[in-house]
Amino acid sequence: MMQPSEYSVLFTRNPEKGQPKMNILIVANRENGATIDTLYQVIAYLDMQGIGHVELDVSQLPDSSFVYSGKPASDILPDLESQVDLVVPLGGDGTLLHTSRLANVLNAPILGINFGHLGFLTNSANNGAIPLLADALAGEICQEQRVNLRIDVICEGDEDEPPTEARSFYALNEIAVARGAMGHIVDFDLHVSGDRVAHLRGDGVIIATATGSTAYALSAGGPLVGPSHRGMIVAPLAAHTFKSRAIVTEHHDIVEVSLAEGSASAHEVSLFVDGDALEFERPISSVIVKTGERPTVLLNRHEESFYKKIARTFFE
Repeated sequence: MMQPSEYSVLFTRNPEKGQPKMNILIVANRENGATIDTLYQVIAYLDMQGIGHVELDVSQLPDSSFVYSGKPASDILPDLESQVDLVVPLGGDGTLLHTSRLANVLNAPILGINFGHLGFLTNSANNGAIPLLADALAGEICQEQRVNLRIDVICEGDEDEPPTEARSFYALNEIAVARGAMGHIVDFDLHVSGDRVAHLRGDGVIIATATGSTAYALSAGGPLVGPSHRGMIVAPLAAHTFKSRAIVTEHHDIVEVSLAEGSASAHEVSLFVDGDALEFERPISSVIVKTGERPTVLLNRHEESFYKKIARTFFE
């Protein structure tokens, strides 16, 4: 059973007022028919239990800049002004990745229910969503604290003309610095905690969390890393050298990717945060990545260990 903590999810009624003490946010990918059926089942179950709930479609979720924008969750939906104690995304890993941005602002744990493909981050819905939700309500599901990333982007000219909005972004999986539309090679310096590690030329670089080690970073030759690791994975993309290596950092390290001012790389490089493209009004000077201050908390039934899952997915 999950040990009590600030993230324990124990839902009970308020016996004095007869009102629910807890509130759940449900995020549904409505493009999936099975998700819609489960959404209505979950709503009916929560109503029967007297537990408050709010619903969002994935299309209403904020982008990766929202976490560090200083804006309240109620900007997304006024009902989110009240405390949210649990976030339940219905969909695949992609739905959970996008939901985690809002969950971070709400400081709420996530119970992902899988209706996608791999389901590395979500729980299987094979035995039904209601028993899974009931276990979460009883506090009988394990919690995992996953490291996420804070990404700060500096553009040329920021010293003379500061940007009107902060360029800080959140990622649960990774940030990819990659070739732009013209296909020019990315030419960059890689620093870790102030030390210049390498000058690299190639398709770019991926900076991932342990959670993201099974995603894009893996295709770049990065290692599979246990989900509790608190550092980052730095994996060059098709570097034009035989000396290129992936790096696994410590939790406190800061990774910086620097592009030469005025270079083709600075003008044409593309940035992708958990698969979403970022756009800027000026050429990029550097990308600074560190682990976020607040972890992303996932609730997981653990029907299969991480190592059994990677064995089945990647080695069989």
